[in-house]
Amino acid sequence: MRLIVTGTAGFIGSSFARMALGWSERGRTEEFFPGMGLTEGPQAVERLVSLDKLTYAGRREHLDSLDDDPRHVFVEGDIRDSALLENLVQAYEPEWIVNFAAESHVDRSIEGSEPFVQSNVVGTLRLLEMAHKHGLKFLQISTDEVYGSLGDQGYFTEHSPLSPNSPYSASKAAADCFVQAYVKTHELHAVITRSSNNYGPRQHPEKFLPVAIAACLRGEMIPVYGEGLNVRDWLHVEDHCYAVWLALTRAAGGAIYNVGGFGEMSNIELARRVCRALGRDPEETIRLVEDRKGHDWRYSVEPQHIVEELGWNPRWRFDEGLAHTVEHYYQFWKQ
Repeated sequence: MRLIVTGTAGFIGSSFARMALGWSERGRTEEFFPGMGLTEGPQAVERLVSLDKLTYAGRREHLDSLDDDPRHVFVEGDIRDSALLENLVQAYEPEWIVNFAAESHVDRSIEGSEPFVQSNVVGTLRLLEMAHKHGLKFLQISTDEVYGSLGDQGYFTEHSPLSPNSPYSASKAAADCFVQAYVKTHELHAVITRSSNNYGPRQHPEKFLPVAIAACLRGEMIPVYGEGLNVRDWLHVEDHCYAVWLALTRAAGGAIYNVGGFGEMSNIELARRVCRALGRDPEETIRLVEDRKGHDWRYSVEPQHIVEELGWNPRWRFDEGLAHTVEHYYQFWKQ
């Protein structure tokens, strides 16, 4: 397969690029994520073109391990640049565009929404235009936040209405609508995945889990919004990327898949687990702060569709994944 993958210098995109080219956090990808077909046959990657603008959320060094792989090409550029996209399609003849590129920080979207519209909506539209023009297949990486907020019971399914509550989630919902419009209007082969909260190594330091780990390592307080009772479902980044790969290689055009980690917990419980992992007293380390504007109460998606149809199941247990993530940041900040 030949792929253009956007946003590969970011947290999730870089994990996908490494996995698609054969390497997971625990060694060879297929030893831990069987059935990916990476070594031979039609699913083996012939070329992976990484396209990233290298904004604050992208770090080129996330891809350093791929520099010696002749199948990998890194291009610095903007997904809104139609001329650049045209040149890449002409030069590398991809079969797929996989779109991880996004502004994804909710607090930043509250401070200013325009960059989110430009990247998440206009950028996605430019990629869709290119896919339609050249007959490419398209995979959109979305989020469970497009569904809005849940109460204490129930789950979002792929048929749940979109009801975003933050500028970030509104921009992702708009992008999803454009993808579905191109499926219906232009019969584009496109697939959407909507995952729950990701965690793992190399996540941006503004995100909750890296913030909590860094605070513990520096002897500082962990800030937790409100009463800390908002609930999220936590999914290891590699389990997410495994789901994306299965959607890429097995899904029919027009499909939508929710990807959940079977790991629901409150924000304050997650902060407590980080404290215990690093030998800190939660009562002395966690500080409740003013709640975020429009803070969704609970996210929880039902992943049964991707489990039954594509054979996906998470490979990382949460405790194992958290310990590995904590160790990664410990080694990173110790340097």
